[in-house]
Amino acid sequence: MVEAAEAGAEQSQQLLFNRWDMSEVEIRDPSLARYVNLHAMIVPHSCGKLVGQQFNKSNMLIVERLINRMMQTENNTGKKELTIRIVRDAFEIVNKKTKKNPVQVLVDAVANTGPREETVRLKYGGINVPKSVDTAPQRRVDTALRFITGGVLQASHKKKRSVSEVLADELIAAANGDTRSYAVSKKEERERIAKAAR
Repeated sequence: MVEAAEAGAEQSQQLLFNRWDMSEVEIRDPSLARYVNLHAMIVPHSCGKLVGQQFNKSNMLIVERLINRMMQTENNTGKKELTIRIVRDAFEIVNKKTKKNPVQVLVDAVANTGPREETVRLKYGGINVPKSVDTAPQRRVDTALRFITGGVLQASHKKKRSVSEVLADELIAAANGDTRSYAVSKKEERERIAKAAR
């Protein structure tokens, strides 16, 4: 009887890729809690249901947003199954190397690589003047995903290492805040420029 109850509880709990439990993932940055969605799906594929409204992408699973961002390169355009497999393999590598839930590593990487401050151009009498502004949380998540995937594309293009290995290393380095990570270095560069424009 107890075994039947446990089996029913396991079936009701959906695991990402039938492996990773999303309920144990914790968002440590409170400003990103609304924009990093962790509702569990077995396979991160919403089939375009969240496309209709302007900021509906915040309701999309963060793993699916990473997958969609990985598809926006010349090699993976429109190849969702291939990109899902790349991310799944990268998550396996992250788990082997860190012994942590890879979704937690992804969330930490997004929190560490989203710039908090950026510059805008203001025009005063025909002169462009850079001005420092705070970055919106939605834009922080978007920029973090762009930096992570940009670093993966740059490190794996015409190299012998597979894309999943490069993605796993980039996620681990970004989650640890390591400056050798492309995404962390780009974030620090943006914030340094913004600090100079205060």
